[in-house]
Amino acid sequence: MTGDKPRGETFVPTSGRVQGVAVVLIGLACAVLAVVGDGPVTWWAVALGVGFAALGWAALLRPGVAVSDDTLVLRNIVHTVRIPLAAVEEVAVRQVLAVRAGERRYVSAAIGRGRRQLRRDDRAPRGGSGDVVRMAEESYGLFVEERIRQLAEQARATRGIKLYGPEQAALAAEVRREPAVPVIVLLAGSALALVVALVV
Repeated sequence: MTGDKPRGETFVPTSGRVQGVAVVLIGLACAVLAVVGDGPVTWWAVALGVGFAALGWAALLRPGVAVSDDTLVLRNIVHTVRIPLAAVEEVAVRQVLAVRAGERRYVSAAIGRGRRQLRRDDRAPRGGSGDVVRMAEESYGLFVEERIRQLAEQARATRGIKLYGPEQAALAAEVRREPAVPVIVLLAGSALALVVALVV
């Protein structure tokens, strides 16, 4: 039965992947060179390299947007936000993805559109049966915006919830913000190690 299978969809981030890999590799290379280079180990360089790699990974590689079952998942630098799809009132992709649920606005830098793409999208005609396919080909950010909007409408229809109704407001109270503890520990630990290495 296909209705019992959990629905999942992951949206590919629109920028930062190549730069993120480069930053992580440069940071790790600096840390390795500080350890294996000639002379004594320079611990401040090790801590700086690890911190640089950790920050690059957290800021450029970790952010993501996905739908898991009936939940929109926004993974940011130091936290993850889980929003029930039926609670989503508004979705917009400008420079960043912005989602409104209840009285709160949640953003993710994983999906965005540049100024040039925004102007192009504003001029392009919309509508028709091939609209979703055209959007996916011409403007991925616009495609993600429309897809999340469709999934939210489907989730509301399944639950019998009206847009901006009291049930939707109550559902918005179920939004969860979870700290990314390993990322926070890694960033704080590398910063602390750098300070200790510089002082000692």
